[in-house]
Amino acid sequence: MDNTQNPAYLRNVATAVDEFSEAFAAFMALHEVTTGLPPGIAPAVYPKQTCPEHVALAAARKVDRAAGKAREASAITGVKIVVEGRGAIDPIAAWGTIRQPRPLLGVDDVYTGCDQIKGHLEQMIAHAETQTAPSMDSAAMHPLVWGAAGRLWRDGHYRLAVTSAAEALVAQVKTLTGRNDVAETALWQETFADKPPVPGRPRLRWPGDSNDRTVKSMNEGMRQFTAGMQLTIRNSAAHDTREMLQQDALERLAVLSLIARLVDQCDLIEEPTSQGDTP
Repeated sequence: MDNTQNPAYLRNVATAVDEFSEAFAAFMALHEVTTGLPPGIAPAVYPKQTCPEHVALAAARKVDRAAGKAREASAITGVKIVVEGRGAIDPIAAWGTIRQPRPLLGVDDVYTGCDQIKGHLEQMIAHAETQTAPSMDSAAMHPLVWGAAGRLWRDGHYRLAVTSAAEALVAQVKTLTGRNDVAETALWQETFADKPPVPGRPRLRWPGDSNDRTVKSMNEGMRQFTAGMQLTIRNSAAHDTREMLQQDALERLAVLSLIARLVDQCDLIEEPTSQGDTP
């Protein structure tokens, strides 16, 4: 990815420029601006009489370090200070010349350059944020899914992470329904079957009026979606020995997380207990 289109990278650069500006302002608080001489003859600044030399030197070193952290700012924004006979100058990298007998820049050049860089970065960040695709945070997935996958994921075992999450999901449904008498794919199909529940075979139903078209669609979709997940995600991950690409695994975990959240919203429907069965 082009870093100039990466909002996080641009914000880091902007922070570095802010730190440079703060360090430069602290440096200038210890110095006076040279006046009464033509530009380019003497240093643009000199330490105040009340400022010990070692303090002024330490302040300059802090600005140098901050300039190093912000070294990319001028290049990515294209902001330069044009100096006659010297061309376009990076106001951050060349800030230290204000302390030299023949400075390339004046104090105002450094301030102006930094302000322009900051403004340009703000514009670049705003533009980049409108162009950036949404990101997926694995740790924000359903806790059942990430709880089963997280340790394996952090160790780089992406296929096993998917397998573990899928098995945790089907184990939860087995616990909800009390079913351990049927294969996993059939479990999903029977759990979301449109037939009424029978003893030992409860159903999961999307909440709402069973005659509502959306409710009917959700129940039918869950029956096919969950069984399809078992066949295409869990089984393929469990039966393959090759490692899975991180992006492929992340997309599969996202599907498992969605199913886990949908299952959470479903109602467990069991066959009513008849009066004759009660003590």
